[in-house]
Order: sequence, then C-alpha cells, then structure tokens
Amino acid sequence: MLMPARFIDIHIIQSVPFANLNRDDTNSVKTVQYGNVLRTRVSSQSWKRAVRGVFEDRIGQAALRTRRIGERVTRLLTEDRGWPLDLAEKAGGHTAAASSIKFELAKNPADPKQSVPNKVLTNAMVYVPETAVAALADLAEEYREALQGAKDIKKPADKSVLPAERVEAVLRSRNGVINLFGRMLAEVDNAGVDGAVQVAHALTTHETDVELDYFSAVDDVTATWGDQTGSGHMGHTEFSAGTFYRYATIDLRDLAHNIGENPAELRELTAAFLNAFILSLPQAKKNSTAPHTIPDLAHISVRTDRPLSYAAAFESPVAASSQGGYAAPSRTTLSEYAEAANRLLGTSGILTSGWAGVDPKGLDGLGTRHAGFDTLIDAALDNALAGDTV
Repeated sequence: MLMPARFIDIHIIQSVPFANLNRDDTNSVKTVQYGNVLRTRVSSQSWKRAVRGVFEDRIGQAALRTRRIGERVTRLLTEDRGWPLDLAEKAGGHTAAASSIKFELAKNPADPKQSVPNKVLTNAMVYVPETAVAALADLAEEYREALQGAKDIKKPADKSVLPAERVEAVLRSRNGVINLFGRMLAEVDNAGVDGAVQVAHALTTHETDVELDYFSAVDDVTATWGDQTGSGHMGHTEFSAGTFYRYATIDLRDLAHNIGENPAELRELTAAFLNAFILSLPQAKKNSTAPHTIPDLAHISVRTDRPLSYAAAFESPVAASSQGGYAAPSRTTLSEYAEAANRLLGTSGILTSGWAGVDPKGLDGLGTRHAGFDTLIDAALDNALAGDTV
C-alpha cells in the first residue's frame, strides 16, 4: 500500500559562539548576502556530514564514500586475513577495475610522471555500506587462484579477472544511511538511490562580521633557555559568531519506498535523523574553539501538503534585543512567521506541530510545547506514522 504524503520539517534556532564551522578554499568563513546584509553560512554539505556521523552512531551502521575502494579491500586482506601485500594490492586493483566505473592509476609521489600498478582510483566516488568492503574481500578470496595468475592492473584498459556483475551487485548494496541520504552513482546501472532528506544551508538570522584572530605560538625550547625572544610562529585565522537558522525536511514516502514495507525501520531511521540533526555540529577548528552548544529551539511539524522552510522569516535581519543578543528575538520571529505562513496556507496540511527549547512558554505559532527534544520527536512520529500506513 502506498504511503500518503508525509513531510517532517525540522527548524532549529542555534547560537554558536566564536567559531569557524565551515571554511572555503581560502580558509575564510563562509558567508552569504541575504536581505542585503552579510550573514555567516554553514553549507548543507558540511552540516549533513556532521549529521551523518551522529546518525551512523545512533543506528549502528556506517557508509563509505571513496574513490579508493580497492585500497580498503587491500588493507582488509592484509590486516585481517593474512594475505601477502603484493597479492592483496593486486586484488584491490582488480576489485576497483572490475566495475563499469572508469578508473585511473594513482601517481608515484616520488615521481608524479609514473603510475603505481594496482593503486587504482575510480573516477567516480562509490558510496556503499561499510560492510561492502568485507563482501568484496570475500569475492577476492573466492577468486584468489585467478588473482595469483593474473597480471597487475597497469593502465585503464586492463581488464579485471573478477566478475563485473558481482562487483557491481556489491556496489548497489545499501543500508539505512544510504536509504535515508540517497546515492548518486550513474556509472553503475540501478545503483542510484533518491535521498529522502533535504538539508538547507544554515545562515545567521542577523548581520554578522567576520573577525581576524591574530595568534602566536611559543617555542618551548626558546622559552626555556631564554637565548632568543619572540614567538616561534605567527598567523591569523577568520572566525565569526551568531545565531543560526537551520532547516531540513524528510519525505517519509520516499524513505518508505527505499526501505520497503518495514514500519519499525522507518520509525528508527526517521527518529535517528531528527535526533542527529538537532545534536550535530560541524567539527572544524573544534580544538581551538570548542563551540559545543545545543539548539535554543527545535520546532517540528508534520505536513501532508508540502515541505515548508521558514528561512524567509529572516530575510529582514533580526535586531538584537534591548539587553543584547539575537537568540530570543530570533525565536519570536520564527514563531510569528510560522503563524502567518500557516494562516496563509491554512492548517489542513498540518498533522501535528510542536517545539522544545529554552523558552518556558509562549511561541504559540509553533504548536504544542514539549519538555525535551526526545518527547518532541516521539510526538511527531506518533502522528506521522499513525496506522503504519506504509
């Protein structure tokens, strides 16, 4: 039975102190012009990777995105199964060369003009369950005799002795991580998976400045012996601080399609994602900033009509409160915008709506107040999955 349309929207207001959660290619803080003012931005890719790490820990499954799948097979064969290095490297090269994905050989670091036999890089990144590495190693074990007599992979035209259809069957395998986040792998037939989650770039609700932090490092030997003065190293790094609006949505019908008829797994994956989205934080420069805050507010709504972001609530930058600070006015602005948006759209498409946060009361535009994030998630799922309509 086809599941009716169900969208779970999650909106977060989170204050982050002095930090650089997500850098560009010049090590600068990522920004965006929105509402004609500069905002600090964290890319969806950056925060999604942080979410994925928490999500994988929560469900006890992991996925691997890499161009070096052959090298992972080599390492498993040598470290866990006792294969000699030369044969394991040959097995890794033949594994990576076996599918319809084009490949190239890694360059020798000592002489970049030379390629390294069996150090095969796939041109596209494969995205497979972590358990796929063991499955590919099992296939190498099965074809060990053929690999012993095979030639090294020395150029892209070389053929693998491993059966392509079986290697590609492993590359098509999936787990809860891939069923939720999706997979793009056009080079292998039927390997693509439509993601059930959409994540927006996080941006501050107000105008921000990027600050330069000048730093120096003491040379301990110089400091001890006192024969020289000054620092051993100097530099500067960019940082910013602010209150962020974060948004993601889950299409439950897409997720149900990916996993099949399994209501328990549907609930488990959805709950794990919502929890991970609330609690995750990108880890860039964490050792020098430790910006480990939690959200001031999480708002979840279950809709039957369409996903609905509230980013437009902050197109006009939020002004600081009279006592200073952007978090409280950001929460109020979100509530007021949600109420206005739902008045325009009507409420027939909302199954349930609720929030949890530091505010003891108020925020009526966000629905029912819950004591904590866990009860907020449970209430959303109870309504979204009522009747196990999968």
